[in-house]
Amino acid sequence: MHLFSAMFLLVMLAGMPSEALYPSPEEGWQIYSSAQDADGKCICTVVAPAQNMCNRDPRSRQLRQLMEKVQNISQSMEVLDLRTYRDLEYVKNTEGLMKVVDGKLKVASDNPRSLNPKGFQELKDKVTQLLPLLPVLEQYKNDAKMILRLREEVRNLSLVLMAIQEEMGAYDYEELRQRVLLLETRLHSCMQKLGCGKLTGVSNPITVRASGSRFGCWMTDTMIPSSDNRVWYVDGYFKGRRVLEYRTMSDFVKGQNFVQHSLQHPWAGTGHVVYNGSLYYNKYQSNIIVKYHFRSRSVLVQRSLSGAGYNNTFPYSWGGYSDIDLMADENGLWAVYTTIPNAGNIVISRLEPQTLEVLQTWDTGYPKRSAGESFMICGTLYVTNSHLAGAKIYFAYYTNTSSYEYTDIPFHNQYSHISMMDYNPRERMLYTWNNGHQVLYHVTLFQVIKTSGD
Repeated sequence: MHLFSAMFLLVMLAGMPSEALYPSPEEGWQIYSSAQDADGKCICTVVAPAQNMCNRDPRSRQLRQLMEKVQNISQSMEVLDLRTYRDLEYVKNTEGLMKVVDGKLKVASDNPRSLNPKGFQELKDKVTQLLPLLPVLEQYKNDAKMILRLREEVRNLSLVLMAIQEEMGAYDYEELRQRVLLLETRLHSCMQKLGCGKLTGVSNPITVRASGSRFGCWMTDTMIPSSDNRVWYVDGYFKGRRVLEYRTMSDFVKGQNFVQHSLQHPWAGTGHVVYNGSLYYNKYQSNIIVKYHFRSRSVLVQRSLSGAGYNNTFPYSWGGYSDIDLMADENGLWAVYTTIPNAGNIVISRLEPQTLEVLQTWDTGYPKRSAGESFMICGTLYVTNSHLAGAKIYFAYYTNTSSYEYTDIPFHNQYSHISMMDYNPRERMLYTWNNGHQVLYHVTLFQVIKTSGD
């Protein structure tokens, strides 16, 4: 029996299911580098993508392309169906007019002398009314050609599908797909359990939407585990009461399918957080924390954060009544604030989510007015040195050891004015509000995983 330990650098790319908001490697789980350190430990860099199904198999890509073609054909058929129905209704409406013209033409043909100038003009007017039928009939000819083309595409698709089935067997492939899906589910479950680590990098920004004023807050539920896909949107930084709730991230991107919550108490700052179906926020002109439950649309509890500054006494460098910043990570619910006895330095308190009671408090020694924003990951508070362009993650305080260090982790502040920056442990992403833009970042965490074997 011998013991060994492996040191993994996990790049957390497990994002929300969405269209193309969260790009991830197509090749699956990858080891980018492997080496040994002086102690003989294996050092690896691993990229864990969002869950996929046999993305590396070229036949899977071929099947996806076929599915896209089928979807395009279906859409074309829908367009044809709607257009044919519309044109048929038009032809039905002109049926009576055509019968009148046909009758007059028969009379004129049987007895040409009966067609006097007045009768000829009436017949001409009726024929003129039928002229709009010409483009309709022309469209019918074009649609007939399209139907022939679609029929040929369907025939080609059938041939390709038959070839794929003969090559690998439909039932064998489905069994393989299910096995790979199960394996990836287990790998992601493992990543969730072993996901805590030290922040070493932040990805390039992903702009999700451009909406609202310069200051605001947006978020999804930070509770682990959770299947809640709703997105909440809070525009402004003081005296507001309106919170928009979108059904999914896709709806948020499109600005559709939302409901509005009107809070009983106005908010201050942008340091709100959604945790286990409730919104936690700082009540305007007070150091009171409010827990608002979305489903019941009611306030479940309010509690004063003893000694905490408020009303722009100790805000972040950008101001905006950001005295009290609420956040969540893998370890639960937190409040970041300052007090007069702490001389304006950042204080961290872990809160009990049901009662808002303070469970434990740490004094970081870092002046809050020198911080642009901050967020918690795995019990560590990370602080940026500015909210403007050129900002970087400059300071880290570790609550597990009550120690700190200065860091140098750059990130691209694309729109040059961040007024909200929070980590979501369920999605392992940073949510930011940047000058009227809602932006996401992936994070890189470093972790030592100890294992044993024979």
